[in-house]
Amino acid sequence: MTDPSAHPDDPHYVTRSGWLRAAVLGANDGIVSVSSLIVGVAAADPAPRAVLIAGVAGLVAGAMSMAAGEYVSVSSQSDTERADIKREETALAEMPEEELAELVAIYEARGLTRKTAEAVARELTDKDALAAHVRDELGLSEIHAANPLQAAVASGATFSVAASLPVLAAYLSPSSAIVPSVLSVTVLALAVLGAAGAKAGAAPLVPAIVRVVGWGVFAMAVTGATGWLFGVSV
Repeated sequence: MTDPSAHPDDPHYVTRSGWLRAAVLGANDGIVSVSSLIVGVAAADPAPRAVLIAGVAGLVAGAMSMAAGEYVSVSSQSDTERADIKREETALAEMPEEELAELVAIYEARGLTRKTAEAVARELTDKDALAAHVRDELGLSEIHAANPLQAAVASGATFSVAASLPVLAAYLSPSSAIVPSVLSVTVLALAVLGAAGAKAGAAPLVPAIVRVVGWGVFAMAVTGATGWLFGVSV
């Protein structure tokens, strides 16, 4: 059970870092990758059917790829965390005094006197030795624990929603206006994404918007340059 906040009227947002990172990554990738794909196809063949097929295919493939990628990568992180916890549990069983000394050294390094560090280490060890070592030696906590399914769902879902925006823009635009329409919607969507991500994490809005829009536009510019090198004018 999670302990109640010491200041419920001023909550921390670090608990959102896991799913928020995956959600922003998925949405950003959905907007940029599918927009770039649509622009490239539209420049080569502006037929609405070809553009729509490319956009929907990119949306479905990208969402599955993002979800699977997040699940696999975060699962690997989770496996590593569990392995470290298991090693720590074994060490506590085999050499408890050495592990206690490690805790004392950690607390001394953080600024406590030797006497206070020893007292804190012993009290925490008596209460829950493994929890103390997992938190203070390994730097792990329930807040930051890897959650593969949460990351996969957040990334795949936000990719799908975000990628649908350039697809809809292309579908609703006449053939001659597909490229400018998709580019305009993409920049606007990136700005909204940056603001939403900052709002969800209680971070400053302007730096987040500039970062997301800037890197998104850069990625699309690189894509356009690549298309131009292969004889496609974007």
